[in-house]
Amino acid sequence: MQLLGRLEIKSREKIREFLNSRETGRICSIDKDGYPQIIPMNFVYANDFIYMHSHIRGEKLENISRNGKVGFEVDKSLEFLPSYFSSPTDASQADTLYISVVIKGTATIVTDHREKSFALNCLMSKYQPEGGYESIKPEMRVVDEVAIIKVVPITMRGKYKIGQHLDKTSRLLLAKKILERKSPSALDTIKIMGVAKTEEGLKIIEEPSW
Repeated sequence: MQLLGRLEIKSREKIREFLNSRETGRICSIDKDGYPQIIPMNFVYANDFIYMHSHIRGEKLENISRNGKVGFEVDKSLEFLPSYFSSPTDASQADTLYISVVIKGTATIVTDHREKSFALNCLMSKYQPEGGYESIKPEMRVVDEVAIIKVVPITMRGKYKIGQHLDKTSRLLLAKKILERKSPSALDTIKIMGVAKTEEGLKIIEEPSW
């Protein structure tokens, strides 16, 4: 239980930053036969709600109209840690550094044109920050041509494992092993871990406390 507490993201601002740094989330609704249906979606977290745009017809919209209880999940796998980092023979020692947010909430299909245009503009701002488009207004035809799904979170839990559960010596040793493995994400991972690569070697520059 103590480790699980250390893995929980306690900062709502960190959760907000993480959600809007990711391109894809997964919404889980319940189909007509009672089975979960999981679909990857573009999304934006705005005003403490999750907004997604969709075609105006489809199974997920039918599911939400019938039962608004949904799950929503976003994750980022930072680094796979091979078993030999900890043991030369025990495969169960393989692990992963990661960040994830899991939401349980209520989904509705937005009908108000002002809220729909707000959601669409937030989505455009997230995915096309360089601009190059006209802001969407409630009276525009496009507002009627797409569906907007809104998820109101009831619970929102964030978890992260980026070495914060390790003492400084162990964290530096793990960062060294990650660099030696030479994965494409190695430098980004040790930065997230609060470790910098300097001319003198590896150095902890901050505590990865979220």
